[in-house]
Amino acid sequence: MRARLLRTFVVPAWATHERSNYLRVAARLERERSMGLDERRARQWAALRSVVAHAWRETDFYRQRFREAGFEPGDLRSWEDLSRLPVLTKQDVRQQGERLLARSYSGKVLARKRTSGSTGVSLHLQVDDACIQWQRGVVLHRDRWTGWDLGEYRAAVWGNPPPLDHWRPKLRNALLDRMFFLDTLRMDEKMMDHFATGIRRRRPTLLWGHAHSLALFARFWEQRRYAPCRLKGIISTAMMLHAHERRKIEQVFGCRVFDRYGCEEVSLIASECEAHTGLHVNTDSLVVEIQPEPGVSEGRVIVTDLRNRAMPFIRYEVGDRAVPSPGTCPGGRSYPLLARITGRVADYLYTPAGELVSGISLTENFATLIPGVDQVQIEQDLLTHLVLRVVPAADFGAASREAIAACVHARFGPEMRHDVELVDRIPQEASGKYRFTICKIAAPGSTTPAQ
Repeated sequence: MRARLLRTFVVPAWATHERSNYLRVAARLERERSMGLDERRARQWAALRSVVAHAWRETDFYRQRFREAGFEPGDLRSWEDLSRLPVLTKQDVRQQGERLLARSYSGKVLARKRTSGSTGVSLHLQVDDACIQWQRGVVLHRDRWTGWDLGEYRAAVWGNPPPLDHWRPKLRNALLDRMFFLDTLRMDEKMMDHFATGIRRRRPTLLWGHAHSLALFARFWEQRRYAPCRLKGIISTAMMLHAHERRKIEQVFGCRVFDRYGCEEVSLIASECEAHTGLHVNTDSLVVEIQPEPGVSEGRVIVTDLRNRAMPFIRYEVGDRAVPSPGTCPGGRSYPLLARITGRVADYLYTPAGELVSGISLTENFATLIPGVDQVQIEQDLLTHLVLRVVPAADFGAASREAIAACVHARFGPEMRHDVELVDRIPQEASGKYRFTICKIAAPGSTTPAQ
């Protein structure tokens, strides 16, 4: 009853107060559930041509890039023509960020984001409010695929949860977000037990978080012999979900896992629906290309954002790899499918006390909170020693080293030693993937290396 009241009255009133149309976006997408693939592709094509023309008119960066490629917006006559455009790299965004901004958005209030991603590369980008509200609506629409709805509690296994240290965020969380967190940087028994108590007391209908962290929490729940909770669904995101982890999570919590793929730069890229036959590409917001490579089924993920007009991302290389699916959804949803994501695996590291620390969460701390760091890789070669390979920016200096030391101390404790190695680049593995964290030690109490 409380959830229904919040959903019917409080949430719409809050959206009106925020001047947000995200509820209307979600409702529209639900009405379009039965839309055929041809109609989706036609709409996506029109949006693509519009954003390419916009980028040509409004940004120095794209006008120069397109000219160098011998391309003008009028040359975009078929989907194949899109491949004529150069790929936008993370290095481009870091070095040319201001030239990516559309002139008509100069001086407007834009949301500023600093991201790191699975490669440990720190990026700065700006997003207009219309895009943000659209993204909120898309996420809400797809969250509902799990059976959860507005007003119902959600439990999250996530790194760096938002602070609730003031009455305003506390009120928003109580009436709108309805979320409580387990910080993946503090996944010790005490914190997991506290989180489990919150689940049994508040009875959330949705659990979501990092794939490996969900699996770890599921094993903890099983070891404690807690009774199954009344979840409607579980959303796994931020890193690759292994089949054995999916089985364990579903077995312990007694509901299905909905795998999700996205990145901070463009928000949600693809997600599972109730049929669980692949991840539906978010054609409402993006064009997603899987660049094939000889002899393998997977390819590089290239995305074009159809919604962010303030800072267009056209043919942006995310840094991940995926396998496309030629199949269709038996549930009737017409979005194209990805079979699986293959390029997001982050190792866990250990504190000297034997506690696990999530590699994905470390990304936010080491790559986004430390000044002067372009990219970083953390390797644990001893239980009490870390090697941090840092690609330094121009402003790397003593303050950067002090911030690194503070982060190591805060996340791993005073017994952890570390060395900083300045390098020109973080090499890829033979597979083409980057690894942000590498654990070379056996798990405490085990004789096999950490996974």
